[in-house]
Amino acid sequence: MILKVCIGSACHIKGSYDVIKIITGIIENEGLEKLVELKACFCLNNCTDGVSAVIEGEEKLYSFSRENVEEKFKDIIKERIL
Repeated sequence: MILKVCIGSACHIKGSYDVIKIITGIIENEGLEKLVELKACFCLNNCTDGVSAVIEGEEKLYSFSRENVEEKFKDIIKERIL
């Protein structure tokens, strides 16, 4: 699974680099490196809700924040791979 997280201007201001750092930590700590690939991307045209992300091959956009990234990663990503 490839998870793309926006690092465009609006998402950068909302903490995209912190979100990426937290997700990277989760992937490493839980040994998910072979199951989840994390990539940065530019604008996903969802600039109002939070740090935007998309699973490659899907149309649905997700919004993360520093505060909810761990819970949302569990609900959205881990749910699909485990």
